[in-house]
Amino acid sequence: MKSDVEYANYVVKKVQLIKSEIAKKIVGQQEVINELIISLLCKGHCLIVGVPGLAKTMIVHTLADVLDLKFSRIQFTPDLMPADITGTEVIEEDPVSKKRNYRFIPGPVFSNIVLADEINRTPPKTQSALLQCMQEYKVTVNGVTYNLPQPFFVLATQNPIEQEGTYPLPEAQLDRFFFQINIGYPSENEEKEILNRTTGIKEPTTNKVISQEEILQLQNFVRSVPITDSVIDYIVKLVRSSRPTEKIAPEFVKKYVLWGCSPRAEQTLVLAAKAHAIINQRYAVSVEDVNSVALPSLRHRIILNFQAEAEGIQPDEIVKKLIQELQTAKV
Repeated sequence: MKSDVEYANYVVKKVQLIKSEIAKKIVGQQEVINELIISLLCKGHCLIVGVPGLAKTMIVHTLADVLDLKFSRIQFTPDLMPADITGTEVIEEDPVSKKRNYRFIPGPVFSNIVLADEINRTPPKTQSALLQCMQEYKVTVNGVTYNLPQPFFVLATQNPIEQEGTYPLPEAQLDRFFFQINIGYPSENEEKEILNRTTGIKEPTTNKVISQEEILQLQNFVRSVPITDSVIDYIVKLVRSSRPTEKIAPEFVKKYVLWGCSPRAEQTLVLAAKAHAIINQRYAVSVEDVNSVALPSLRHRIILNFQAEAEGIQPDEIVKKLIQELQTAKV
């Protein structure tokens, strides 16, 4: 039986192995890969936002190749129906008795990793088919509830610049995403390396380095990482400060924010900070761990008002200023 410290070292080795395999296909994007791994360790779902051509889909495919898990991809389109995601019932006739019965045919959501590609291209009716899956890890069809396989991990991609023919995600669904991961352009040297790797004859291949059972064990271990009351207090202050109706909210929050973060954001920060501490070889959570995961945890949970949009204010700016305010107050 491994001690907590020994198991923490085991987690670090596994994470490094996953990263090294992903790096065979993906150039750079270290922060994105870190955030994906943190989400995986915390049983969280991710919304990946980036302009076309930044390998959003390829990163998800590569992660699925490295993990020994069942993978499915759903291409979201305007004509996609909820049953195309969750599954449907068909009528079958027994060849002997001639009796007819309903049989459930599971949809693509019955996988361990589900890639919801361009999720905002389908109407809210179909988007909402993922709500129960993401929150309860279950699917209900015609009054019958089916459990989804574990681990279950939804990775949705979204293009932030092409808005024609798209349907914005409802706030209720946005809140169910553990992280919103923003992907930026690679550096000049990384772009050269991308060209060298992708325009030749030989394509790099990856190996599966972690099993389904190991992932479940890692997820359970992350939840056991200790966190002090002082760090919990910091998380609560950070999230409550994002709400314009709270007394402790700074003036810039009251000026630009319509709705702040929910308690689910606090849960996200606690779990993500635990995972961040472990993969950085520390078996205790600090305020620095919380600050490191604050942007992907909170940016999609802060709803800005019209004035913020008119002045070009982004949620990331609000989160950064909140952290700065708390740090200044502490000093």
